[in-house]
Amino acid sequence: MKSENKILLIGGRGTLGSSIIKSKLFKNIDAPSKKKLNLLKRTDIKKVLKNKYSLIINCAAMARMKECELNPSKAINVNVFGALNLVREIINYEKRLNKKIKLLHISSDGVYPSLKGNYSENSKLRPYNIYGLTKMYAEKSVMLLNKYVIIRTNFFDKKKIKFKNAATDIYTSMLEVQSLVKKIKLISLSNFSGIVNVGSQRKSNYRNFKKYKRNIKPCKRDDIIKKLNFNIPKDSSMNLGLFKKVIK
Repeated sequence: MKSENKILLIGGRGTLGSSIIKSKLFKNIDAPSKKKLNLLKRTDIKKVLKNKYSLIINCAAMARMKECELNPSKAINVNVFGALNLVREIINYEKRLNKKIKLLHISSDGVYPSLKGNYSENSKLRPYNIYGLTKMYAEKSVMLLNKYVIIRTNFFDKKKIKFKNAATDIYTSMLEVQSLVKKIKLISLSNFSGIVNVGSQRKSNYRNFKKYKRNIKPCKRDDIIKKLNFNIPKDSSMNLGLFKKVIK
């Protein structure tokens, strides 16, 4: 197996990571378990990088908003310091071997204010909850690298829509995870480096989920907020113009 073709997938047990593996779109991909590669342990990262990967896809994150709100310290450790540790070890690796690694890092539309929508990559960042805040700071670490792609996105698994109601007045550029995997593949084949929004046409959550769960019921954003102790988006839809240019 040639080193220039080797890919390291971090977070292979999660929704996106497991979908990447199942898609078989990425050849020569390694997806070590968390027991073998814990981003909070730099010795783990250093050991794994000895396999000389040319591309790393980082899907690892504490992503449930409620869990992040209840455990902010844990969210900061996993999402911020985990990414920082990875970046530090990549930099050390590149210095030792004089070889560059490209990091493809999965971020979130939660870094935007999520009030008016149509956010571009240059829009002002203002996360509305702990999860978005941790993803924003993780991005800052990733940007210390020479070769990186930060993908701001929002996705769901059509087979795991567990809730009974969805808001008709919450808008996103959310896309189904299998579609996201295909777009990640296209980006990985490009020479692009930087931040890019990846999603679908602006739709309400209700419209997105209704397509796959016919019996889902409509509700309002205020109905959901009443049951939560943290903020949720109003309109986090993204401008996808740059993505279209990247994959041309």
